[in-house]
Amino acid sequence: MKQTIQFFLCTLACSFILSAQDPEPVTALVLIDIQAFYFDTAKAPLAGREEASVKAGLILDHFRETGQEIVHIKHKGGGEIHENVKPLAGETVFVKEHVSCFRETPLLGYLREKGVDRLVIAGMMTHMCVEAATRAADDLGFETILIHDACATRDLTFEDEIIGAKEVHLSTLSTLKAYATILSTGEYLGEGKE
Repeated sequence: MKQTIQFFLCTLACSFILSAQDPEPVTALVLIDIQAFYFDTAKAPLAGREEASVKAGLILDHFRETGQEIVHIKHKGGGEIHENVKPLAGETVFVKEHVSCFRETPLLGYLREKGVDRLVIAGMMTHMCVEAATRAADDLGFETILIHDACATRDLTFEDEIIGAKEVHLSTLSTLKAYATILSTGEYLGEGKE
């Protein structure tokens, strides 16, 4: 009898400790503007766009395999989502008209309804829509992970200066460290390689 009571108390204590621990965060992937427009070099000559879309596809495959939330974002007028990350039937797609995917779209309400605490973000362009989404996500209280090699951007100009796409990408990532955990595709997937 004494052993039965001790076992019961031990089981009760263990279940209390386990229930008091933080549950695993509910995570959603947000893929931003990986669309036909950015693959037209005459209109938007993004550096590394093909490679970034392949990396984004690897992250997308992982979310599909693990049954986690997936949200595709399309910018109105940007064309179809690229084949490397094409949505499957039933996957959520929101269309935006502004830089931030949170502005005047159902995204925030959808994420709250699904109980999402953490976002994994990738897409185009690093210094525009991806940056806006990352900053907004942090402001809205989401834990945020940005997959740096699944993003791409282009050269910019200011007055007579040309800022190369690589510098634009890296400088944007360096500021976004204050808002998100910045990881490579390999780091996120636990492959230990880029």
